[in-house]
Amino acid sequence: MESILIVDDVQTDRDILGQLVTQAGYRAVYANDGAEALTVAKAVCPALVLLDVVMPGQDGFKTCRTLRSDPETRGIPIVLVTSKSSESDRFWAKRQGADDHIGKPYRPEAIWSVINRYVR
Repeated sequence: MESILIVDDVQTDRDILGQLVTQAGYRAVYANDGAEALTVAKAVCPALVLLDVVMPGQDGFKTCRTLRSDPETRGIPIVLVTSKSSESDRFWAKRQGADDHIGKPYRPEAIWSVINRYVR
C-alpha cells in the first residue's frame, strides 16, 4: 500500500487528513514539522506529501524547497494544505516547487481530488 505523508504541527489537522487519506485507500504517515518531514520522506518515499506552511521552526515553503532540491525526494508530488491561500501565497507556493495548493478550510473532496490527480 502506498503512503501519503501528512506534515502539520496541529494534531487535529493531521488526524483529519489521515482519515481522508485512509478513506482513499492509502497509508497515512505523519510528521510534526518540516525537519521531521525531510527525514520521513527519505525513509518512506511517499507517493504524495500534504504539507502545511505555517509551522514552528522550518515552515512549509522551506520544507518544499528542500524536498525539491534533494535527489531522493525531488520527484514526490507536494500539495500545500494551508490557511495561506491568497493569490500571492499561491504564486509563492509554485515558486517553491509545490505542485498544487489547497486552502484551509477545505472540503474532503478537495483532498481526494489531489490524491487522485497526483497518485493514481
